[in-house]
Amino acid sequence: MRIEFFFDCSSPYTYLGFENIQPLAAEFGAEIVWRPILVGGVFNQVNPGIEFFKQKDAGTLPQRKVDYMLKDLGDRALAAGVKLKFPPSGHPVNSVKVMRACIVLEPQGKLIPFARAAFQAYFGEDRLLSDDAVIVDICKAAGVDPDWLFARIAEQSVKDALRANVDEIIARGGYGSPTYYLNGTDMYFGDDRLPLLRKAMERAQAGAPQPA
Repeated sequence: MRIEFFFDCSSPYTYLGFENIQPLAAEFGAEIVWRPILVGGVFNQVNPGIEFFKQKDAGTLPQRKVDYMLKDLGDRALAAGVKLKFPPSGHPVNSVKVMRACIVLEPQGKLIPFARAAFQAYFGEDRLLSDDAVIVDICKAAGVDPDWLFARIAEQSVKDALRANVDEIIARGGYGSPTYYLNGTDMYFGDDRLPLLRKAMERAQAGAPQPA
């Protein structure tokens, strides 16, 4: 089995998905294909209404709904065993350098520790992923040479690769982060849809036909 994971480190729900998809894939012996994206680029083209916290700032959501969504996020983080709080400043953050770094580091086997350190910095410590000094510290946590990384993420080929991932998820019907594709075509959006993905993996493992 093969799971493509389209993700942006600026999303709290993606942090949960990032941590939860790994044990699920390991349980089934499934391959995870990491697909970094810029979720803002997806929103701008196909889903502008999803930017919840911009709506919050504009006063378009009831406060009780905002309060519950934050509680729900905390409950889910507790269940996933991660430290997660919504950053009080700088959201939504510009994560372009971090996501380009994920493109570069995947072939090096460093994507997972780098992305985890990025999630922890932003959602655990309220440190902006747009800040080069923060990225340097993320590099150190992941065992990456920051000078080498900054040179690489400035290359046009890396910029193009990230843009191509954004274009691809849009072309395949995706509209946010995290998005999972099981075996190429079966799409699931959101960490809360992992129970449904699990059922699909069980069917695939048993050789049962997938729903149309």
